[in-house]
Amino acid sequence: MTIKKNMKKIFLFSFILTMLVVSACSNQTVSTSDIKSETTSSNQGETSKNVKDSGVKGVIDGKPVPSLEGKTIGVAVIGTDHNWDRQAYQGQIDRIKELGGTPVAVDGERNDQKHITDIENLIIQKPDAIIKQLGDTTVYKPVLKKVHDANIPLFTVAHDSEYSISNIVSDDYYAGEALARQMFEDMGGEGKVAVFHGFPGVRVCEIRYDMMKYVAKDYPNIEFIEPELIDVIPGTIEDARKKVEDLLVKHPEGSGIKAIWAAWDIPSIGAAQAVDAAGRKDVKVYGVDGDPTAVEMVADPNSSFAADFAQIPYQTGQSAIDIVARSLAGQEVPTKLYDEGFLVTKDNAEESKKILFKE
Repeated sequence: MTIKKNMKKIFLFSFILTMLVVSACSNQTVSTSDIKSETTSSNQGETSKNVKDSGVKGVIDGKPVPSLEGKTIGVAVIGTDHNWDRQAYQGQIDRIKELGGTPVAVDGERNDQKHITDIENLIIQKPDAIIKQLGDTTVYKPVLKKVHDANIPLFTVAHDSEYSISNIVSDDYYAGEALARQMFEDMGGEGKVAVFHGFPGVRVCEIRYDMMKYVAKDYPNIEFIEPELIDVIPGTIEDARKKVEDLLVKHPEGSGIKAIWAAWDIPSIGAAQAVDAAGRKDVKVYGVDGDPTAVEMVADPNSSFAADFAQIPYQTGQSAIDIVARSLAGQEVPTKLYDEGFLVTKDNAEESKKILFKE
C-alpha cells in the first residue's frame, strides 16, 4: 500500500509539473512586431511624434510618407543611357523634391571608376542618406562599405548589398517566370532558344535568367543553343544585331530555332532588328524592362518582338524615396521591396503604352 501511495504521489507531481511547463510555453507568443529580420530602420532616435507629414501618400501602399524637409539625399546611378535607368533615377530626384528634401544626384556615365569616385565624393559631403542604383555587386562592395563605415544610411535600387538598409527592385522573379512561360507556350513547348545571358554579378539579370531556366524544367522538349550570346556595353543594339545575324546563318529555317531571349530589352531590340531584316517568321524575340522602343516593336504586328515584361521604373524610383523618408523618420522599412510589372504582348501593347508612357 505504501508503495502504491508513493507511486500515486510521484505520478501526480509529474502531471502537475508537465501542465505547468506546457502552460508556460503556450503563453510565449510571437507577434509580427517582434520579428526584426524582415524590417529595419536607420534612425531609431526619432519617434512618430516628431515626424512631419509631407502630405504625400506612398506610391506603392498609399500610406503617409514623412517629409524630407531639411534633408539632403545623395543619388548615385551607374548610367542614364537606358530608359529604365534614366526613369528610375529621375523618379528618385523628383520624389525627394516633392517631399521637401534636397537631392545631390550623380551619373556614373557607365564608367565604374567614375561611379565609385562619385560615391566617395558624396560620402565627403555627408548627406543624410545615399541611394545607389544598379551595378555589379562585387565591384561596388568596397565603396558601399565606406558609406556604411561613415554611418551614412545606404539604400539601393536594383542592387543587392549587405550594407543596404533596403533594396527596392522590380519583381524580377515574377518577370523571369512570366516571360519564360509566354515564350515556351508560344513555341508550342518545343524547339531551340538562343539566350543573351546578361551580366554576371548584376543580380537582376541573374534572377531573370535563373527563373527562365527553372521554368524550362516544365518543358523537356526545349533546347538551349550553346554557347550563349554575350551582352556588351556600349554599342549593345548593334552588337546584338550582328551576333543574331550570324546566329541565323548557322541556324537556317527548319533547324528548330524558335526564340531569342535576353535578360533586358536593349539586346532584344538588336535581335529583333536582325530577325526582321532576315525575314525569319519562324523566330520570335523576348525581353525585359518595358523600354519604349521595345514596346513599340511588340505593338508592331510585323515585328518579331513577341513579348516584353514591362516595369515602371519611375514608380520604382519614387517608392525608393518613400522608403528612405520613412527610415530616416525612425519607421521600420522592408529590407527588400518588390515593385510590380506586367507582361506586354501583341494583344495588349497599345493599352500598355498608355500605362507605361502616360499617353
